[in-house]
Amino acid sequence: MTILAFCALGGYLAGSVPFGLVLCYLAGYGDIRKIGSHNIGATNVLRTGNKWLALLTVILDALKAGLAALIAYKFLPDTPIIHLWNANAPFNVVGSLIAGTFGVLGHNFPIWLKFKGGKGVASAFGFILMTQPYVALIALGVWLVMAFTFRYSSLSALTAAVAMPIAAWFMCPPIYAAFYTALAVLVVFRHHANIVRLLNGEESKISFKKK
Repeated sequence: MTILAFCALGGYLAGSVPFGLVLCYLAGYGDIRKIGSHNIGATNVLRTGNKWLALLTVILDALKAGLAALIAYKFLPDTPIIHLWNANAPFNVVGSLIAGTFGVLGHNFPIWLKFKGGKGVASAFGFILMTQPYVALIALGVWLVMAFTFRYSSLSALTAAVAMPIAAWFMCPPIYAAFYTALAVLVVFRHHANIVRLLNGEESKISFKKK
């Protein structure tokens, strides 16, 4: 349990690095939290008009949770743990799921920013891509279809978040599906304000114009 606690701590610290905020400062845009949605995620970085900076933010946000999961998987033993969901769940699988999940939590609630972070979409995608790539690709496909059809980033994230655990319950061992379901609930919760704006017809669409 001590090792799993270190997986959680390491994942959280990795996930709490606010790449969107740091990159915008380095690129001369100042505090990204003062424009648009006041969020540190890639969608708000895109509101600077710098598509490449937004893309780099997506990649780094995905990597921090994904690499945390991958490192735990590679370095922990594959001996079974008998007290978590599945009696045959290997130690390294459980450790990687905990590290990746806490990586997403770190992005959402970074200690450095008074626990006010992003919404965890890119981080969750990176984590799932490293642990169950086919589930991640299904979620990405749903996101792309919704984004290009309706041009609402939040709607795309919400539908992908719902599709992801459904796919996982059909395609993965139960322990993966359980963790992914918890992440989907978190993503939906973090988008509660967006849901209200979508229902009221007030949500802004994806734009590549500088503001």
